[in-house]
Amino acid sequence: MIEVKNLVKKYGNHLAIDHLDFKIEQGKIYGFLGPNGAGKSTTMNIMTGYLGATQGEVIINGHDILKEPEEAKKDIGYLPEIPPLYTEMTVREYLGFAAELKRIPKGEWESSIEEVMKLTKLMDVRDRLIRNLSKGYKQRVGLAQAVLGFPDIIILDEPTVGLDPKQIIEIRELIRNLAKKHTVILSSHILAEVREVCDYIMIISKGKLVASDTPENLEHLMDGAESVEIEAKADASKMREILDRIPEIASVKTEAQENGITAAVITTKQHQDIREKIFLTFAEAKCPLLTLKSNRASLEEIFLELTQGEAVLNKDEKEDETNAGDL
Repeated sequence: MIEVKNLVKKYGNHLAIDHLDFKIEQGKIYGFLGPNGAGKSTTMNIMTGYLGATQGEVIINGHDILKEPEEAKKDIGYLPEIPPLYTEMTVREYLGFAAELKRIPKGEWESSIEEVMKLTKLMDVRDRLIRNLSKGYKQRVGLAQAVLGFPDIIILDEPTVGLDPKQIIEIRELIRNLAKKHTVILSSHILAEVREVCDYIMIISKGKLVASDTPENLEHLMDGAESVEIEAKADASKMREILDRIPEIASVKTEAQENGITAAVITTKQHQDIREKIFLTFAEAKCPLLTLKSNRASLEEIFLELTQGEAVLNKDEKEDETNAGDL
């Protein structure tokens, strides 16, 4: 639905977006994750036609956003970080104004506005002035105008910033409901946000795409192996002798504990889950296994590693990463 090709944005000597390339497919929730100042909002502003690019293309359903803005924007609903609200209007008046701007046929205004108000739970405040609404409700009004006309693509820039926990939960639930019929793209610097709602994550740092994959697969990107922690009623030599029977093990580090217990951290080969083999091998050796758990890099650790370092770990380049010039 969206294809971003070699996107560059410069402000004087500052390179805000550095040759971004990615594709957005239909029917998923995508998360732009990155620290403040990483280039998330700039990328979204270019994708929606708010900003021009120094270089590159953004194709929306076959239309170049820079060369065919009217055609491309028909497929996009956009909520900026600060919702573009006219606070002297009522909710209904504002959505009517938005419907006119979006060139929705006048005969469809009432039904379209009522549908988005029901979706965003604004019916109870439809006749109130926007200036008198809480921040959570103002955010809902901004979402309602983004959804109005039901474009294929909904783009949300920091949709829960500044909201209280209850409001955040409500907005996340609304985003999940939107994803049933729309492709949703949201930006955030909050890890829990993207983990909670997104099917696919793109991590941006210093204007570059440094990772692009599902939350689950991202947890494997940092390392070619997965580790397992065990504790057993055995000395170190006995434990190593048992573990030597499992060919999928790459390395073992042992540490003596109290009461004849030895702990070990086992590194496996190629993301293999060998917990069952470990259990059965210790059972066959009649050696009591007291602890067995798998460890994987958390999304927080991955985020810090990728945004503090310069390595580029893109899913499409993963197989060739040993030869990639970026590394």
